[in-house]
Amino acid sequence: MMRLSRYLPILDWGRSYNRAVLTSDMVAAVIVTIMLIPQSLAYALLAGLPPVVGLYASILPLVAYALFGTSRTLAVGPVAVVSLMTASAAGAVAAQGSPEYLEAAITLAALSGVMLAVLGLLRLGFLANLLSHPVISGFITASGVLIATSQLKHILGISAHGDNWPAMLGSLAKGLGQTNPWTLAIGVPVTLFLFWVRKGAKPLMIAAGLKPRQADLAAKAGPVAAVVVTIAVVVALGLDAQGVKLVGAVPQGLPPFAIPSVDISLIEQLWVPALLISVIGFVESVSVAQTLAAKRRQRIAPDQELIGLGAANFASAVSGGYPVTGGFARSVVNFDAGAETPAAGAYTAVGIALASLFLTPLLFQLPIATLAATIIVAVLSLVDLKTPGQLWRYSRADFAAHVATIGLTLLAGVELGVIAGVAVGLLLYLWRASRPHAAIVGRVPETEHFRNIDRHKVFTVPHVLSIRIDESLTYLNARRLEEYVLERVSERPSLRHVILMCSAVNEIDASGLESLEAINHRLADGGIGLHLSEVKGPVMDRLQRTHFVEELSGKVYLSQDRAFRELSADDGMAGALPDDMARGMI
Repeated sequence: MMRLSRYLPILDWGRSYNRAVLTSDMVAAVIVTIMLIPQSLAYALLAGLPPVVGLYASILPLVAYALFGTSRTLAVGPVAVVSLMTASAAGAVAAQGSPEYLEAAITLAALSGVMLAVLGLLRLGFLANLLSHPVISGFITASGVLIATSQLKHILGISAHGDNWPAMLGSLAKGLGQTNPWTLAIGVPVTLFLFWVRKGAKPLMIAAGLKPRQADLAAKAGPVAAVVVTIAVVVALGLDAQGVKLVGAVPQGLPPFAIPSVDISLIEQLWVPALLISVIGFVESVSVAQTLAAKRRQRIAPDQELIGLGAANFASAVSGGYPVTGGFARSVVNFDAGAETPAAGAYTAVGIALASLFLTPLLFQLPIATLAATIIVAVLSLVDLKTPGQLWRYSRADFAAHVATIGLTLLAGVELGVIAGVAVGLLLYLWRASRPHAAIVGRVPETEHFRNIDRHKVFTVPHVLSIRIDESLTYLNARRLEEYVLERVSERPSLRHVILMCSAVNEIDASGLESLEAINHRLADGGIGLHLSEVKGPVMDRLQRTHFVEELSGKVYLSQDRAFRELSADDGMAGALPDDMARGMI
């Protein structure tokens, strides 16, 4: 039963389910349902799909995640970044609005579901670590800019297109002359209202007498108020006759059963975008889930999260939806509303299903500009303008990866942007790994500690050179370390002993061993002994399985202090003396 509950977490939390938890989950589900209806419609529009597809993607996926997911508060469904990536991938194989386009979106969900589940079963969640934080942050920022720009045409009531930022801006500039004033009169006030609701509504409601938590939750329902008011305005003024684009007829009923395509040529075109969607969605979802779980001192299982998200995506595919993942905004609302278990997501699915059955006729007169405003306000919160400056001050390499991801995503599109970001991140990692940090160290006076001579006032002796190695020795950096040691040795004609301080060395691979052997032979030829100190047990175990220890011209010391004291006295000197090379504090 314990083994089964690892793959079906519902068997774990379901045992302690009671009426109090049910009440909390039901309240959270009602609040999230109200928020999710306009969001689902808006994100389907962003993905280039009929609005009802957003509702379809918000029913069965929530039930599937409730069965297989480990986060108690993560709310799964359509999200902005994944919707944009879906539009980019499906648009490359079919025209928007065509049956083939919808088939491509459904196939993306199925492929993503299978990939995520397989990664989870193989416990390969660590592969998501290939996407560093600077790359993810840069990609999300650029995606937020792209998404907001793509929705401006709906605010203006014009036709525009483009797969990258310059193309979008150029197309928007050409169409400004055809701006529909009635659409603009709806889009701009709704956008401003939604921006105000995020920051200004809560204090106003608290001043009116609501409790802070109630005011916060009420403010989250701002998009619903915008939907109701703009529908009323369109009906009252007959704005459909003035060229204001409306959602139109939304099919009424539960999601249809859909069969993902098994066309090999289509799968060949979509598997790479599906993999990117899977990884991006997983990273975004797990980061949200871990943040919320930490607030309640709970834990999630990343590998099981892969299975849960895989099940959610496959459920979306078979119910006519498109790729989904855990959303930040709705998850926070779910958390704040008091959700105790994933069952809250299942209850939300029931609410969305009821809306699909009974409320869709009311959406006929909903202006598309309202949905566009909802998207713009949601995604601009993803744009992070502080990170570039912080990275520039902290790490120029990470700054380069961040900026490269932003630039390439804006200029070349989402897929090439994230691929390039991963490539730049890996190249920078390899570059850093190939340049191991090593420092000449000396003993801090009246202590047993050894520190960098360029940073501290330390004692050294002319005939002993102590080098601290701050990286594991691998094929990436071993040759460079060999060069560093031999260069330092050549600068000291009176040298008799070299000590390699290995306290930070966690591994020595075959190439590292070969470089150590080369250093040992070169020093021995010059009458210099090579010594090691503070070698970790697992590393020493591997060295003892070779001939290196037997051929070592010096000794292996348990501590750097003991090695330094013994070798400093080798020429009859009483102890460590100040050396001309000792330098002051930096």
